Amino acid sequence: MIDRNLLKNFDWSLLAVVLGLSLMGVMTIYSATRPVPGAEQSSFYLKQLFWLFLGILCLFLTIRTDYRWFSKFAYIFFAVGAIFLIVVLIAGRAGMGAQRWLSLGHISFQPSELFKIFFVLAVSKYLSGTEHRVRLGFRELFKIVLIFVIFPMVLILKQPDLGTAMLLLFIFFSMIIITGIKKKLLITAVIISIVSSLFVGNIVWTGLKDYQKQRLIAFIHPESDPQGTTYHINQSKITIGSGGVLGKGYLKGTQGPLRFLPERHTDFIFSVFAEEWGFTGSVLLFLLYLFIILRGFDTAKKARDIEGRYLALGVALMLSFYFIINVGMTLGIVPVVGVPLPFMSYGGTALLTNFLAVGILINVRMRRFLLFY
Repeated sequence: MIDRNLLKNFDWSLLAVVLGLSLMGVMTIYSATRPVPGAEQSSFYLKQLFWLFLGILCLFLTIRTDYRWFSKFAYIFFAVGAIFLIVVLIAGRAGMGAQRWLSLGHISFQPSELFKIFFVLAVSKYLSGTEHRVRLGFRELFKIVLIFVIFPMVLILKQPDLGTAMLLLFIFFSMIIITGIKKKLLITAVIISIVSSLFVGNIVWTGLKDYQKQRLIAFIHPESDPQGTTYHINQSKITIGSGGVLGKGYLKGTQGPLRFLPERHTDFIFSVFAEEWGFTGSVLLFLLYLFIILRGFDTAKKARDIEGRYLALGVALMLSFYFIINVGMTLGIVPVVGVPLPFMSYGGTALLTNFLAVGILINVRMRRFLLFY
């Protein structure tokens, strides 16, 4: 049971917004996958409801446990997550050109999604131990980049999962910059990045799968191949634009159910939502996400200790990049890298991970007035 004194500080508004977004996601998944006349309704929305129930359960289990316990065993969580990333490369289930899933009976989960939480825990643990230092130096930065970034990114890119790898990179360097690094090291890193960009870019390009290269080409030249590589982006823009100011109305969109829009219930679910609810509904949706993100940064600011501050900061950054990259993909201002929209896109492991993340935020926020000894 949760202490009644803690319940007084429970962030019910954050939980309400998250549940509201998740239910909107189930509704949009149902609409996006509804069949043409004469066909049967898919079960995607029912599966999402199942994972939503598990997510709520995990959220409350996370809240029950003091976040300092998670921080204490952060490196163990990180090691376990890394082992799962290795296992999925050996015995994972392949689908859609990637090998990202592990099957446990009738349930499949994506280790790279859960690893994002373990990544935030581990990096937060390390940075909270460097608070006594003025700024991170080259030796410290090289060590944590090698352990916390390069090693897992190589495993994730092998799947391949470019979106998650990018997300880890963005979270890490954002946390490092906020923490503070030596000015000389920052200038050196910028110069090295500029000089080596062409060389590194060539290596990265060579290592990409053909479909990933096509996505980047589609981003740079969106009109180059309307029926091929640029089809996803163009159809997404058409879907969003067709919603107008007020939208066509719920269950009245056409791009999704008529199969014009690929990945309509996962990567491009925002496009389906925008078609049915229009610009007005999209603005309201953005405000809900803005509330969650600002709540995360406010929780970091008001955290009781340095461990809670970094945990909340890492989670807030994770959800921020999730949202920015996904919406950017649908609008054609970011390359399509397969990042789902938090709480709304179909995907059990992603939804579970997001609820664990919110559980950590509420955990830190509700314990901010406690005296720790």
